[in-house]
Amino acid sequence: MYSKLGIETVFARPYNARAKVIERFFKEFQEGFEKLMPSYVGSNVTTKPAYMMRNEKFHKQLHNNYIPTIEETIKMIDMWLSFKNSQSCPNAPDKNIVEVLAERKTQNIDINTLDDLMLATEVKTIQRNGIRFLNCDYFDERLYGFKSKVLIKYNLFDLTKIKVFTSKCEYLCTAERVTETHPMAKILGNVKDFEDYKQKIVKQRQLKKKTVESVKKYLATEDIKLLETQIESTEIQMPFKTDSKRIQTLFKNNSEKYEYLIKNNPQDKWIAEFKQKKEFKLLYE
Repeated sequence: MYSKLGIETVFARPYNARAKVIERFFKEFQEGFEKLMPSYVGSNVTTKPAYMMRNEKFHKQLHNNYIPTIEETIKMIDMWLSFKNSQSCPNAPDKNIVEVLAERKTQNIDINTLDDLMLATEVKTIQRNGIRFLNCDYFDERLYGFKSKVLIKYNLFDLTKIKVFTSKCEYLCTAERVTETHPMAKILGNVKDFEDYKQKIVKQRQLKKKTVESVKKYLATEDIKLLETQIESTEIQMPFKTDSKRIQTLFKNNSEKYEYLIKNNPQDKWIAEFKQKKEFKLLYE
């Protein structure tokens, strides 16, 4: 971790307390902050607070069982650090601790690198729908066709995405959580559901085309022509011929009929009636 963050390790001389500044800080933190908390129970038998001693009825009566949350603890520690750093420095009475620390050489650490090192890690296998984690699927285009075990890093406070690495800790991609698609998005869903449905269909076809393109170089010329024909047949076809003058009467759904009439017969009374329906508002507004 130190090497990845570029932190230089400095070893203190044995039995030299002045060289171990962090130990002094821990003592000040315990005396000035921890012992003032109602939930403090001491680090050993000799440091137990008075309310935990025998026959200390007065202290037990005054004590309350309040335990701060993680957010409250972080806020209180920040307030204590601000108070401590505002005090005058023992080695420079004319300056406070913040001013002295500001003059010291600092090591610039990328916060994103630090976050990656602190994320929880698990080994997962890429399946057909991506990576299955906490009853959800996570997918990215760069995982398509990748069949092996990978390392995932995640943050429990933000499960909308996970970071994916190879077994050698090489970064692959950031996979996002796959949302459920409305089975009747075009009719019963709203505009957001319908757009989500269309984008997933387009992405699916793009991945299929990518697969065929990568396989072409390993096939014969006749097989390539067959693949190209199959791809063309999967493209979205126009619902009617543009050069035909015959009025179409059969449609798959109201949306197809509306788009056809707008282009070929915009004065049709059916258009005004369809605009008053909920289906039109969901699809076009």
